[in-house]
Amino acid sequence: MLVELSVENYAVIERVRVRFHPGLNLLTGETGSGKSIVVDALGLLFGGRASAEIVRAGSERARVSGIFEIRSTPALARLLEDAGIEPEDGELIVEREISSGGKSRALVSNRPVTAALLKELAPFLGDIHGQHDQQQLFSPAVQCEMLDAFAANEELANTVRTVYEKWRAAAAELEKIDRVAQEQLRMTDLWSFQQREISSVAPKPGEDAELEAERRVLRNVVKLQESAGAAYAALYEDTHSALAQLRTATKRLEEIAKIDDKLAQVIAALQPASIAAEEAAHSLRHYLGALEADPGRLDEVETRLAAIEKLKRKYGATIDEILAFLDQVNAGLAAAESSGERKAALEKDLARLATQYESAAEKLSASRREAAKRLSQKVARELAALAMEKARVEIGVEPAAWSERGADAVRFLISPNPGEDPKPLEKIASGGELSRVALALKSCTGGARPNQAAPLTLVFDEVDAGVGGSAAEAVGRRLKGLSRGAQVICVTHLPQIAGFADHHYSVGKHTLKGRTVAAVEELTGDARTREIGRMLSGERVTAEALRHAEQLMKLAAE
Repeated sequence: MLVELSVENYAVIERVRVRFHPGLNLLTGETGSGKSIVVDALGLLFGGRASAEIVRAGSERARVSGIFEIRSTPALARLLEDAGIEPEDGELIVEREISSGGKSRALVSNRPVTAALLKELAPFLGDIHGQHDQQQLFSPAVQCEMLDAFAANEELANTVRTVYEKWRAAAAELEKIDRVAQEQLRMTDLWSFQQREISSVAPKPGEDAELEAERRVLRNVVKLQESAGAAYAALYEDTHSALAQLRTATKRLEEIAKIDDKLAQVIAALQPASIAAEEAAHSLRHYLGALEADPGRLDEVETRLAAIEKLKRKYGATIDEILAFLDQVNAGLAAAESSGERKAALEKDLARLATQYESAAEKLSASRREAAKRLSQKVARELAALAMEKARVEIGVEPAAWSERGADAVRFLISPNPGEDPKPLEKIASGGELSRVALALKSCTGGARPNQAAPLTLVFDEVDAGVGGSAAEAVGRRLKGLSRGAQVICVTHLPQIAGFADHHYSVGKHTLKGRTVAAVEELTGDARTREIGRMLSGERVTAEALRHAEQLMKLAAE
């Protein structure tokens, strides 16, 4: 629902801010006052084409912004999430700027977006009827949704959509299996070779580091024996070894400590050194006992490292990477082995889902065909009440390719005048006729489309073109009826329609500092009565016109 519309430097509008409300909002004013400019400005927020010509003379840019109250649906939530937009307190702020040079930019909740995104967002915000480039009603998908809403097909349509999505997913997976089958067969041979090559070596994590350490020892046995033996002799075996010297020093100190007991501390300090030297000597002796040249073992280590190095060159820089690659190979082989089983299962599922889809789609088609007859007749009666009594309406439900909407192509056709073949809605030349057709359709189908969480803003322009008298009253009553389920904004020239307003706005122009300026004012009480009186009698509002205006409003309220 549109909460507020702000327009700056747009055509004759310098600056206008209008608060709209639920229910029926009507805009009136003298011819040429700029009523339709408000609708055109709103059209820009729905992704309409922008032109430098709309920028007020002498201004650098025109700006239009609207605050919309929304209640999110899954489809709207996905659209906003994909665009990185977060509504604030259940509201979206949509803005459009057009420079005098013709460039434009759009923002939603202060985030730059494209005009294309505004068009995607528009169906969740509102509908404008009267301007051909803004008609969502031309869309076959929307026409199909309206017919389903009229036929109460929501449950059946959801079943068709759900089955179709499952069928399409199964078909896509089966197509992928068939497409990659040859490549997978070629890869299976390669994967099998790679699996055998890695498994034949069967490297273990950290094994290469251990082998390299062992190889260094085996290659330097003589040097290690010489150095370790010399260290052992210096510590323990030589006559003047470190351990012998420590023992001699300790014995001398023990003799003189009998004279001066202060040396007991020095003796205590030497004892750990003697113990450490003796333990180190024992460790060296054990090391030397185990150390011996083993050319056979060295060959084994060299061969093992060479095998691991070969794997590294092909499958990864480390053993961990090689093993990770092996996991991928095993997964590929497992998938290849199971693809045949998966293909058979998918073919079975596909046949089952196709049968389910055909059954559900046929039920949906039958319901649509029956509803199309009733809706055609009902819309024709509505149009007759709206001064289009000669109009002929046809709703075609023809076989079409499978889709999430079923196996039908729904098309609304109309012949406004006798002797003319029914044509698609977009072929209707008159904006007034098109607006009344839209009003009739919306009245018959309840206004908002199915799966629409929040009331739409329905905008009608030129809906009263070429009508008067009882037809004008019929238009007003239908607009009033629509406004119970959707916010309705309508431009009208007729007092019979204006009398039905829940909220009445007057659009007027005046001269300020030599420039024409348009303004929008919400009318209440006597001001509203005077405006309807003006619409009845012209520039000079008579007492009789005011009484007639009061009577119109009273009748509309009944």
